[in-house]
Amino acid sequence: MGGGAVTVKDWIAGADRLSPWAEATVVVAGFGASGFAAADGLMALGAGTIIVLDESDSPGHREKADLLRRLDVDVRLGAGSTAELPEGVDLVVTSPGWAPTAPLLAQAAARGVPVWGEVELAWRMMQPDRVVPWLGVTGTNGKTTTTLMLASILSADGLRTDAVGNVGRPIIEALLDDIDYDVLAVELSSFQLHWTDSLALHSAAVLNLHPDHLEWYADEPDPMAAYTADKAKIYSRVTHACVYNVAEPATEKMVEDAEVTEGARAIGFRLATPAPSMVGIVDDMLVDRAFVEQRRDSAMPLAQIEDVQPPAPHNLENALAAAALARSFGVKPQAVAEGLKALPVGEHRIQTVGEVGGVAYVDDSKATNPHAAASSMRAFDSIVWVAGGQAKGTSFDTLVQDYGDKLRGAVLLGVDRGVIADALARHAPQVPVVVLDSGDTGVMARAVAAAADLAEPGDTVLLAPGCASRDIWSGYDARGRDFAAAVAELEQRDA
Repeated sequence: MGGGAVTVKDWIAGADRLSPWAEATVVVAGFGASGFAAADGLMALGAGTIIVLDESDSPGHREKADLLRRLDVDVRLGAGSTAELPEGVDLVVTSPGWAPTAPLLAQAAARGVPVWGEVELAWRMMQPDRVVPWLGVTGTNGKTTTTLMLASILSADGLRTDAVGNVGRPIIEALLDDIDYDVLAVELSSFQLHWTDSLALHSAAVLNLHPDHLEWYADEPDPMAAYTADKAKIYSRVTHACVYNVAEPATEKMVEDAEVTEGARAIGFRLATPAPSMVGIVDDMLVDRAFVEQRRDSAMPLAQIEDVQPPAPHNLENALAAAALARSFGVKPQAVAEGLKALPVGEHRIQTVGEVGGVAYVDDSKATNPHAAASSMRAFDSIVWVAGGQAKGTSFDTLVQDYGDKLRGAVLLGVDRGVIADALARHAPQVPVVVLDSGDTGVMARAVAAAADLAEPGDTVLLAPGCASRDIWSGYDARGRDFAAAVAELEQRDA
């Protein structure tokens, strides 16, 4: 039997923590939070050569680069740094925002060089002997809220945990902590899931599925199908529970199609009395008919509706999904209520920021796609809608068809304001529309003033843009702060 020396190419596809990383040359593509964490993780593994590439030469990047260079990491910053994949590379670890069409990643694919994301690297870093169970959350909307709810519930049960992943803290950063975590609450975006191939989560939830980030998949024959396929990867090889939204059959189909570990269960959640193997709502209680012995004819109370803040329908769905994931890990029922009550209400998520003349002003700037905006609208009866920004290739037709009869009026701003205006003209022509053409941040004060003119006592002026914010603002949080500041000025004038 012939054979030669084992090369990096021979073992890299199945690499884990115990692989001979000193032989490997690894490129880290992108130097944001996940890129820095990936470089840190590769150093912990003892990778032989680490090359970090990023087009940005910002002061923050330079400061981090100086630190890594002192540790013998090759960091290359500035325009053109990512144009060419260096020779002799065995693996690329990419930042999640990089699409497969990025030149560096396309070159890796052409050369047969594996491409992982930071999430995949984190998973490999735990194998085979330091595995911390992951409870994963994905979906178009509600991921961060649900992940934070889950972490709070786990903590209330006395477990050592943290909320990591797309929620803001890279998973690798937590793995390098001097803490022996019992379990991690992991938010996973479609971008992160795209670059994974070996995850086997304890339990996972897909909260919902609607068009978003389709520009990332623009080169695919069917962008929505590609987006859906990436979301569905969270269920692959799940060992205990696949949690899905009963109201959204697409999420249940993902479970049906998933190749899970034998014995994994399908657990539904819904805003109604749950069937067996579901969690749901009875009267004013969140209840469990999935993780109780007598689930055919009984349910276990978990929390009261008022324990969930705000108790809007979509947020109750978030709480039910978090509860299902926590219960799949054996968390005691009473910890669900304790964890939900302990969680601070997040800013820019259906946050009432003022009331003027009997009109409530609500900041849901975090609603950065049409489905998220629709979720907000479910919570209110008569709305003056403040919307617009970067639509990311999505459509507002369904939203306007479903909720147009709730609209007292609409105030539109941002680069894709015309997309929303066209949907309103087609499906709700009776709704008064104010279109603001300004492209600076001062447009928000004008939007609030226009909304106030349209509103009547008992209405809600709802900032639920349905769009991303970076055409005008630095992020959805800055947009929300400007909305709140404009409302505060309105309150002062009315005092």
